[in-house]
Order: sequence, then C-alpha cells, then structure tokens
Amino acid sequence: MTPSLNFPRYGDKQNSPFFEEYLQQLMAERDRIGLTDMIQQIDALMITVEPGNSLAYVRELCLMTPYEYLVTLESQDHATHILRIDMHAPDILVREVKDPNTRGIFRSLNEVYPIGAYKPNSRYMGEVLRVSNLHEVVELQKSRDVRFFNQDQIRKLELPGNMAVVKPSPYTHNIVGYWERPDADVRVYALGWSSIRDDVNAAYLEAKETQDKLGIKNLLLPIDHLATRVYSQNREAAILEYLTLTSYYYWGSYDIASQNSSTNVTKSVHFPSELQSPAKVFTAANHPYFVNHLLKLPSPTEQFVRNYGPRLHHLAVAVADGDTAGKANIDYVVDTLRACGKDFLLDVIGSREEGLKQVFSSASEYSSLIVEYVQRFGDFQGFFTKENVAELTHAAGVEEKLMELEAEAQR
Repeated sequence: MTPSLNFPRYGDKQNSPFFEEYLQQLMAERDRIGLTDMIQQIDALMITVEPGNSLAYVRELCLMTPYEYLVTLESQDHATHILRIDMHAPDILVREVKDPNTRGIFRSLNEVYPIGAYKPNSRYMGEVLRVSNLHEVVELQKSRDVRFFNQDQIRKLELPGNMAVVKPSPYTHNIVGYWERPDADVRVYALGWSSIRDDVNAAYLEAKETQDKLGIKNLLLPIDHLATRVYSQNREAAILEYLTLTSYYYWGSYDIASQNSSTNVTKSVHFPSELQSPAKVFTAANHPYFVNHLLKLPSPTEQFVRNYGPRLHHLAVAVADGDTAGKANIDYVVDTLRACGKDFLLDVIGSREEGLKQVFSSASEYSSLIVEYVQRFGDFQGFFTKENVAELTHAAGVEEKLMELEAEAQR
C-alpha cells in the first residue's frame, strides 16, 4: 500500500481545520481500500477547439512542445487528433467540433461566462488516468458518491468508449476519465475511424522542421504541470476532490499576498518525476471578488474565473537544464520563438541562483491556454518562487483584462 500522507509538506498558506481533517481521512481511506495503488499516471489530456481551429492548434503545439502528430480519429461530430511524445508522457487529444451549432454539456460550461462564451467550444476538458482494474475503480468511486456518465452518454458525447468518465467537477468544470491499460500496451482510443490526415501531417512536419532550424527540438521536455484556476471559495474543495479522484498527494500551498491569491500543488504518489505524470496545480484568489473594492488589492485569478469560468489556465513545458549559445536553455528557446513571431507576456524571470527560470506565452487564440516554460537548475525541486509566481500572475492578469475589453467591444 502506498502511503499518501508520508510526503513532506511545503508552503506557507494556512488551510482550514475542515481541509486538514478531511485530507487525512480521505487519503487514509483511499490507501486502505486500494484506490491509491490501482490509479496510476495521467495517460492523456483532452482539449476541444472551435470548428476549423485544430489544424493551426496542432501546428502550434508541435512547434512549442515536444509533441508529434500520430493519427486522427473521425467520429460523426468531432475530429480528434492524437499527439504523442512517447509512452512515458501523456498524450494530448485535440478534439475539434465539426459543426459550430453542436450543443452539449461542455459548451454550456463556457456559455455563461463573458469571454468563455466568445469561444463556446474551446476548453480544456480534463485528464485520463490509467488504472489496473477499471471495474473495481469505478465501483469504489461510485460508493464514494462519485458520479459517472453512462455508456449512452459517452457515446452521444463522442468520448472514447473504452473509458469511464466522471461528470464535470462543480469546482473546476473538468472531467476525469479512467481506462484499463497494461503498462506494456500502447494507448489505443476507441473512437471513430483512424487516418493520418494529409493537412494535419503537413502542419506537424512544418512545425518540426522549424524546431530543427531554431535548434530547440532537443531542449523541450514533456509537460511539467497543469494549472487550473478556481473560485476563491472552492480552493480547498477542488484540491480534496482531485485527490479523491486520483492517486495524487497534497504537496503544499503558497500564499501570494501581492496578487491576492494562492498557488496549491498536488503530485503523483507513484512518479517522483512530473514528466511521467504532470503535477496538478490549483490557483485561487484569497478573497472573493465582492470584497475587492474594500481591500483595494489586485485580483487577477478571481477575474479570470469570472470571465472564463473555472478551467485550466496553462500547461507548463519543462526545458532541459543547461545552456545553449551562451544562454540558459529557456532564454534560448524563448528568444528563438519570439524571433519567429511567438508572443510572450513578459521576459523570462527567475535566475540560476534562485533555482529556476519561468515565462508565460500569450494565450493561444485556438484554445485560450497559455504555455509556460520552466527550467530548473541543478536539484531544485519546487515549481516557482513566490516572486516569480507573483510576476507571472500579474502579467497574465494584464493580458486577460485586454481580452475582456475586446470581448465587451464585440458584444
């Protein structure tokens, strides 16, 4: 049995007695009934984009990350492009809605938010986790009052039929899928008919040729962490829910007082390296929006959630430690991507002495997701410094304010 409570705690954010009590109880129960051992790594990430946007988004991801195009799965209402690095890192499923008038639960999660409604089909959906016994995991989770889509609903939603899928979280609006896959088997998604599409393959090859020319291909590593933003009052519930659904543990939380927010990290109990199963980060405001006029504090995190809804904010790509052309690898990557037209919200921040350097790209016009690059130096084990995350949060807030104004102008 893997002991989920035997990991060191980091951070300075104070949690409530409720959180601390149920963290202990939920993790002890999860270990005792065997769920911790049966639920393994994140095997795939699911992202939906607007009709006509998947080709450009595949090109963008294949340029800015190590991902490669594998195959396209065609169903009646969706084309799903499978991107893969190898079997040690999660796949990305880029799912395009074919008809802009297609309705469904995932679209409805966007439409009640002013900027989310601007691209109603564009959203990060959630993660698929590998399990050793699908039937047993589902039955145990149902006994804990976790609710699943039934098979008819999965068919209508055109999600892979070899998965059990938890209904969207009330706290993050994300879904979690489970599937049973022996570790030695390749990932195969039971969804539609497969082909290698000429246009997608050409976009992928063009992106990889650019990576080669820029000299960044071997500097980019798999996804390091996934960062979700939630409402202030849902911070603790979102963390505890994710720990209930996965085999992750609570790494810790840091208070970022200057940005009126906290950053909260969970990690896999099974994989010390985030590159095999990305860390899941939750960011929330310290105070709800309606007291901001009294506090006179910035509130970029709460503002993001009010504009987009609870959702994934960014995915962080690790950069190999080392130097290229007299620069830290992350500086080299960002400088070369900037030179070919990619926008970033700020200059690379952090230092070798602090242990890591980080930067945010501008949000993708196709998925609304930011790509973060992070390079750790030596044996640095954290995800940020408090100074870094404050600067990143502020920069993202500035861009989101501009997007809010743009959306208002178009309404």
